[in-house]
Amino acid sequence: MHTPLILLNGEVKDAILIAGIESLRKGASAADVAEQVARDVEDDIDEHSVGFSGLPNILGEVELDAAFMEGESLSAGAVAAVKGFRHPISIARQVMERLPHVLLAGEGAERFADEIGAERGDLLTDSAREIWRKRIADCGLTINDIERAANRQSSIVNRQLIEIATRVLAYREGSDTMNVMVRDARGHLVVAVTTSGIAWKYPGRVGDSPVVGAGLYADDRYGAAACMGLGEITMRQGSSLRAVMLMQMGWTMDEAGRAVLRDMLPICRDATRHWTPAGDGPFPRSAWVRLLMLDRHGNAGGYCTHDGSTYKVQTVDESRPRTLVCEWVREDE
Repeated sequence: MHTPLILLNGEVKDAILIAGIESLRKGASAADVAEQVARDVEDDIDEHSVGFSGLPNILGEVELDAAFMEGESLSAGAVAAVKGFRHPISIARQVMERLPHVLLAGEGAERFADEIGAERGDLLTDSAREIWRKRIADCGLTINDIERAANRQSSIVNRQLIEIATRVLAYREGSDTMNVMVRDARGHLVVAVTTSGIAWKYPGRVGDSPVVGAGLYADDRYGAAACMGLGEITMRQGSSLRAVMLMQMGWTMDEAGRAVLRDMLPICRDATRHWTPAGDGPFPRSAWVRLLMLDRHGNAGGYCTHDGSTYKVQTVDESRPRTLVCEWVREDE
């Protein structure tokens, strides 16, 4: 018998985690609990980096990515650049269970979602729309500039969508994702990742969240890992798979997490050329990455390229979640 637990981002509301733990106490599988927790975060109107109320791309459209992976069978499903559906994590799980594919994108993912009866919804809330409009205005642009560039009506170089997106992205203050990792009583590991991606991104941008091996990986025999932050960094490294493979080679979770982050730091430095510095640490907030991990014994860890990032853990034996601070990995270690 293994001690069931949930590990997720420190920003997620305690009530969501506690509800998931209660399901584990009743004998629910890791897969069902991971989907339940992810759906609850997708429905949280106060969470602007995931699902309903997520921040939009540069055109004001909410595009969602999600992935689901089971450590017992190494089965996985994912969707990318999905619009108009409330729960991309459930669509990703159904891709895993009903198709011979792993990843569906755009119109194909939306067609599949319709076929399985996934819930539709208007994802852009008033609060998210206002944040988008303010960001556009802060960059000296208007909604008309965006619309003209989207319709290719402007011949002015600095009003083309490429230049507009790059300009607006340069003043971001971070990126976020929802990672949930669940271990059930049988010792099975499941990872679910869902996100609205980088705010103000160029339409069609896909980050690491739906990319198996970059944004997430799970293998019951060794452990699981998931990333949040700037996906362009973790995709260049295959961070989640690398972390699990190091544990497969006999490294401890702490050794593996620190090694992956140390190797990541030069990539973070290279990525900073696109971002305006803001915040503590050696990199702008937009070039930060956080790696969450579970080993096969149920030990949890968090590693980050900056200081102060947190994660939450709760076992079925605990009444409340514990909030823990990620290890800040530096180059001079």
